[in-house]
Amino acid sequence: MKILMDTCVWGGNRNEFSSAGHDVVWASDWPKDPGDKEILSRAYKERRVLITLDKDFGELAIVQNQPNCGIIRLVELASRYQVVVCLEVLKKHSRDLGKGAIITATRDRIRIRLSEQDR
Repeated sequence: MKILMDTCVWGGNRNEFSSAGHDVVWASDWPKDPGDKEILSRAYKERRVLITLDKDFGELAIVQNQPNCGIIRLVELASRYQVVVCLEVLKKHSRDLGKGAIITATRDRIRIRLSEQDR
């Protein structure tokens, strides 16, 4: 799966995602932070699932109806657990993410908000 890690996600996760077979881009590698709207737009154009800690992407996707290829928002997860939880979400919910679902994940809970057309 293609992934775009937001700047707030620990960069060390990139190697773990790559080792698991995912195509990963980390926004912190870009020359400058283009802002949330552009990050979500790039993820969509490149058909990447966005992984973030930032709840503002949900607002962009839901309230402003900005298209996306799925968002995983991590909540209260230490860096060492981020990749573990994400890999599990990607494994179990890749179909929903591909349809634009927003998944909020904590260490012991996953909440899925399906895209409007899938409700």
